Amino acid sequence: MITALLTAALIILALAILGCTYRLIAGPSRSDRIAALDTIGINLLAMIAVFCMLLDTRALIEIVLVIGILTFIGTTVLARYIERGSVIEDGDDH
Repeated sequence: MITALLTAALIILALAILGCTYRLIAGPSRSDRIAALDTIGINLLAMIAVFCMLLDTRALIEIVLVIGILTFIGTTVLARYIERGSVIEDGDDH
């Protein structure tokens, strides 16, 4: 019973990633693409966690942490790029 529910959760999360991939490609704006990319990262975290429960292991928990950190940094960098037009400041203080 629990295996069927976890498998259904994996399928639903895969469909959510597929929908976010469409939004990532189609746009229409940069902020929509950033939100889709962030959502893909979060859904990927959830899929790995559900997969860990399905396999009854803790071996992939470190991967969840690394992907979470990379998703956060990527979203922050892209939001900064939208706001300022550059990621790294050039040193000119105006």
